[in-house]
Amino acid sequence: MQQEEQNQTPETEQTTLETEQTPELRIAELEAQLAEQQAAVLYAKAEGENIRRRATDDIDKARKYALEKFSGELLAVKDSLDAALGVANATLESYKDGVELTSKQLLSVFEKFNIAEVNPVGEKFDPNKHQAISAIEAEGEPNTVHSVLQKGYTLNERVLRPALVVVVKAKE
Repeated sequence: MQQEEQNQTPETEQTTLETEQTPELRIAELEAQLAEQQAAVLYAKAEGENIRRRATDDIDKARKYALEKFSGELLAVKDSLDAALGVANATLESYKDGVELTSKQLLSVFEKFNIAEVNPVGEKFDPNKHQAISAIEAEGEPNTVHSVLQKGYTLNERVLRPALVVVVKAKE
């Protein structure tokens, strides 16, 4: 008999234990497992909701403060303009020098943030980067930019504002 008990495999021991359990014990065990799984599902659901909420908050903050660095750089340019206007005994020459320095300061801010000037004189007209205001008969290849009325600007190769241009048209 002892030898028979020793010959039992773990699977037969398990089935023996299961058959010894009463249905009430088995139901209680399954209900406990169900409650545990429900709690795990609720936890996972709450964690997913927290991640979604944090991501939404992060996106809102990124939108709200995206221009913070750029704005800070522009404040220095504004300070320079204010200082120029505050000078009591300014001459035309000192104003000109101040405006040139402020312009250089603004251009350095543009460079820092990848804002590029579009000044396409002599280039082929590109409707994606230029806006033709008029066309004139002039020397040069037709459909090229003759003059720029207002410079355009790009931000990381994307057009912020197209250049307003006059285009050379073919002579008739």
